[in-house]
Amino acid sequence: MRLQISTRLAIFAVLELTAREGCQLSVADIGEKYGVSSHHLAKVMHVMGRNGLVRSVRGAGGGYQFVGNARRVTLLDVAQLFEDLSAVDRDTSGADATPEGQALHEVLNEIDDIARATLGSITLATMRKLVDRHSSSTGRRSKPAAPRRRNQTRS
Repeated sequence: MRLQISTRLAIFAVLELTAREGCQLSVADIGEKYGVSSHHLAKVMHVMGRNGLVRSVRGAGGGYQFVGNARRVTLLDVAQLFEDLSAVDRDTSGADATPEGQALHEVLNEIDDIARATLGSITLATMRKLVDRHSSSTGRRSKPAAPRRRNQTRS
């Protein structure tokens, strides 16, 4: 399954933010780590903010914080903000109207269902553990984005 750049950036960003609980990271810090445009990442962060996954903090030490529950938010939750993951409608004219076209459509819908189920079964906390395992198995940690400041109130 191929994900749009915005979806991949959103996943990378929330993984960075969940790794640094209580810290705020700027768009520039996250963008620098992944070598992506701050402008594009800012749009992604805005969408996630509107949907309650992150919170922006304005000011000199501002940035973004993850405000969801990493044990409940799934990759599907993030992906659905940027992807249309609904089943593909079948074109009932031409080749798709044939038994072969209908069979292919059925198989492709099943693949889409499996992909949605898989994304829905992986939480950000699980993904964070997987990232940490990959970091330790290669013997090197990825360079963390520099945290802006600590949040003084914890819930």
